[in-house]
Amino acid sequence: MTALDPAALLARDALARLDRWEPADDRQAALAAEYRAFVRGDDDSGARADAVRREGGPQHLTASCFVLSPDLDRVLLCFHRKGQFWVQVGGHTEPGDTTLAGSAYREAREESGIADLVPFDPDPELSVDTDAAPCTDAASRIDTVPAAPVDVHRHDLAAAFGTCRTHWDVGFVAFADPDARPVVSDESEDVAWFPVDALPPGTPPDFTARLATVLAEVRHRRRAGLPAR
Repeated sequence: MTALDPAALLARDALARLDRWEPADDRQAALAAEYRAFVRGDDDSGARADAVRREGGPQHLTASCFVLSPDLDRVLLCFHRKGQFWVQVGGHTEPGDTTLAGSAYREAREESGIADLVPFDPDPELSVDTDAAPCTDAASRIDTVPAAPVDVHRHDLAAAFGTCRTHWDVGFVAFADPDARPVVSDESEDVAWFPVDALPPGTPPDFTARLATVLAEVRHRRRAGLPAR
């Protein structure tokens, strides 16, 4: 049996996670429905690999990770080199990624320099059928990663981002000790912790509202004790 293209696996995983997510916020629920339609495209029975590929077109999914202190009082932000703004860590998926949450977690480790991240809603189970891809390394896909998204955020991009025109970003959450010292990567000019109610000047115009939605989703799921699916 021929193994599926990694991008196809990633697209199927993204769709499965979006399908089983029930956002607390009605606006997020409506946008998540648009995301599911975008990933499916014209094929209601499957998921488009191009939806997650950077080279798949000017619009594609990206994966973010909101790194928070366990008490939700602080957030780790990077000063994005291209965008010239403070924002959560995250970015494009890579060819080796087979889960969207795993992509977000990988980006968080790379861009924050913090290895000891604890995913929110950890889910060691695969969301795709491993029998469909017997040649892939299943063990690497059963990494402990955040299971369900915490938000979706679609935004257009400036010319500095090259051929990318619209990012359909999917946000996840991981926790870290706010005393952990971050390390600046090539993607940014600085990385630092900030109080969630005292964000630095230079965040995108809607970032405060987005972070508030993320925090509300985390609190809602903590109160409800909701499972990952």
